[in-house]
Formats: sequence, structure tokens, C-alpha cells
Amino acid sequence: MAEQKSTITFYGGVGEVTGANFLFKDGLSGLAILVDCGLFQGVKAFDDKNTDPFAYDPKSIDYLFVTHAHLDHIGRIPKLVKDGFAGVIYSTAPTKEIAEIALLDGLNLFKKENADKEPFFNKADIEKAMNIWKTAEYHETINLKEGLRITLKDAGHIIGSTMFEFARGEKRLVFTGDLGNSPSPLLFDTESIKGTNYLVMESVYGDRNHEDRAERRNLLEDAIEDTMRAGGTLMIPAFSIERTQEILFEIESMVEQSRIPLAPVFLDSPMGIGVTAVYKKYARFLNEKVQKQIEEGGDSLFRFAQLHETLSTDESKAIYQANPKKIIIAGSGMSTGGRILHHEKNYLPDPASTLLLVGYQQAGSLGRMIQDGARSVKIMREEIIVRSQVRIIHGYSAHKDSDHLLQFVDETKDTLKKVFVAMGETKSAMFLSQRIRDYLGVEAEASELGEVAEIDL
Repeated sequence: MAEQKSTITFYGGVGEVTGANFLFKDGLSGLAILVDCGLFQGVKAFDDKNTDPFAYDPKSIDYLFVTHAHLDHIGRIPKLVKDGFAGVIYSTAPTKEIAEIALLDGLNLFKKENADKEPFFNKADIEKAMNIWKTAEYHETINLKEGLRITLKDAGHIIGSTMFEFARGEKRLVFTGDLGNSPSPLLFDTESIKGTNYLVMESVYGDRNHEDRAERRNLLEDAIEDTMRAGGTLMIPAFSIERTQEILFEIESMVEQSRIPLAPVFLDSPMGIGVTAVYKKYARFLNEKVQKQIEEGGDSLFRFAQLHETLSTDESKAIYQANPKKIIIAGSGMSTGGRILHHEKNYLPDPASTLLLVGYQQAGSLGRMIQDGARSVKIMREEIIVRSQVRIIHGYSAHKDSDHLLQFVDETKDTLKKVFVAMGETKSAMFLSQRIRDYLGVEAEASELGEVAEIDL
């Protein structure tokens, strides 16, 4: 009997940023391995996509490898377990800990916002997932059947984020997950993947570039200074994982260097507070500069006099009574739910205040509508006039931009047979795949939902 080819099937994270879900079937061992099992996010129309049955039998899956703990990469794992998956889950330790925080937070938020709907997984499903979830270190190799090896590499995206290298003999396939916007103030740079033959990569910013490091810091400083001078409130909708910690780190540095006016900074995100604690716990995953700073200053990371962590609902509500000259960091990053909605409802009508967007805004999300210039938006069934300033800093994205994605591929172009471009809106994925073909002479395609690609591994 002829040996079966290995295949990659794209069940999510194609044609859009969210819902990452890729199935690798090994032709030699017969193993079925998922990479990520993420939530479709951004608009209500995605609800059915999250609750629909999987296009494969979860009981048939042997392993799930998780690149990182953002919900668009982990959000359907409890459903996968509920529907019969009983294999082994692998990730780094920070990814596992943050995933549990994120999944519990997501479940609680769903219950609050959908009182008339039954959630598609429950706390017991999360606990089952944690019980079969193992951890591994960067550069550790997990040996599976028939010589198949899977090695973890640092993606530099958020703490614990991983690229998975599937290898047999000298042949290599890499799933990037999301790739970090290196160099990061907090994390190590994305590792090189030289020697790769097949690549499944992200393309969130495949068609555009970010501001440089110095420019983005200056833009943040300007937003703080201008808003405080106007006597208003600076609202920063921020993803609780990485973006929140990076913004806090920048503000803490500006305070220490007396570069901004002193004003209270409210971290109004229970999940953000929990994830920040994980960053402190796993300081060894942070870059040498931050580790040295921690060693010299004791337990000083994310700890400055102006910072107030508001865990309870009452503490959150009390922020409105504080002096208007303040900074609020709250989720969600695309204003699709969470505490930021209450602050936007209060302060978007205020010309002295500012909404600062520091991350990707999914098409159809409230954040995207405001970013695109909407002068009136509906928040909690109430029409809210947008009179505040709206500023955008793309440089705080935790994703590589177009030029750096191309550079990442360039480092391994000599061995590449094919690049599958995913995890981006269609125009971004198509633009990046065209650049890879034109500039590097490497076969590349914007992958499609349900596509089955044969590879030689």
C-alpha cells in the first residue's frame, strides 16, 4: 500500500483573524494533531460559528498544541473537551495558566451578557481541559510515533507564546501562531526558524506597517499629556494579555522619568490583574533587560504609586467619581464587551477626553466602528455621541507588521517549499502572500476555509 501523504486542513483562522484551528494528519503514524482551537470573535454573527459542531470528530484527535492564550486561539478548547476530545494538550506553563484565567473570564462574561442563552461550555469543561493539559519548555522536543518530533520555539507575541516545529528526519513544518512585534519592551525576540520547508503563518498586519518604537512611545506620551492638560480622561481599551502589561510598563517608565503629569492609573480589568500576576511569576520568560530591572529593584514590576487595581464591580464604578484627569486601562481590546463599555459610555461624549486604540480592531466590532470615524455608536442599547478625541497607535500591536513578516520568511526562504498564509483578513493574507511570491520567489497562498493541503513530511 502506498504511503499516505501528511495533510493540513484549515478549519478556522482563514479569511479572518480569529478562530484559529488547524488539523495536521500524519501520513506515517496516522496521528491527528490540532494546532489551536480558538473562538471566532468580533461580531454577534460569529455566535453560531462558535456553537456549531466541529467539522471533525473531537474523539479522533490525539493531541492539541496551543500556541498562546488569546481567546481566538483557545476559546473553543472546553467545547472540544465537552464534545469528546480526550487526548493530550501541550503548551508552555504561562500559556496554560493564562488560558485558565481567560476561559473562566470569558465564561463569566458570556453569562452576564447572555442571560437568556446557555453557554456552549461550562466550568467543569474548563477543569477537564486543565487536567489533560501538559506543559513544556522552549526548545523542548516532544517525541511522538514514527519519528515525528514537535519542538517549541519562542514566538515573541505574548508571554509563553510558541511556534511549533513538526519534524521528521530533516523535513520541517512550522505553525507560527501569532508572531510578536519584536523587539518588545518585555519579551524576547521571535526566534528564527531557518531550515523550515512548510510554514503556516499569521498575517494580521500583512498589508501594513506600524510606527517605530520611539514614535509609538512618543504618541502614547502625547496622548497622556494632551488629555491631562485638557482635564479629561484617557480611555485605553486593551487586551488583558500582553497589551495591558506593555502599556503599564511604558507608563511606569514615563512616571519614573517624570515625562508625564502624575495622574491615577486604573487597571480596571480582573483578568488583566490576574494575567499581570502571571507575568510577575514567570519573569524568566521576559527579556534580559526586564529581568535585570526586577533583580535591581526587587518586586517593582507593574508596581508604582499611581497604579490602582480595581478588582470588584464597586471599585470599578467608583472610578467615575475620581478626578476626571485619569487614565483607565480596561478590556476588551476591541470594545466588544467588558468594563471598557461603561467608561466609553461615560466619556466618549466628553470633548476633553480621549479614546486611545492601541490594538487591532476586528471588522464589525465597536472599536472598529469608532476607529473608522463613527460619530454615534450604540453602547448597552443606548445611542452615545462620540465627541471625545480618538487616537490610534498601531505600534503597540503584539503582531509583526508587513515588512517584518516578510523578513521573518526571508530568513528561511532557501529551504521553503510553500507558505500557507492565514490568521488575517482576506486582503491582508492575499497581500502578504503576493509579497512573498514577488520579493522572495517562494510559493505562497492565502489559505481558504476547509482547504486540505498535502505536504511531504
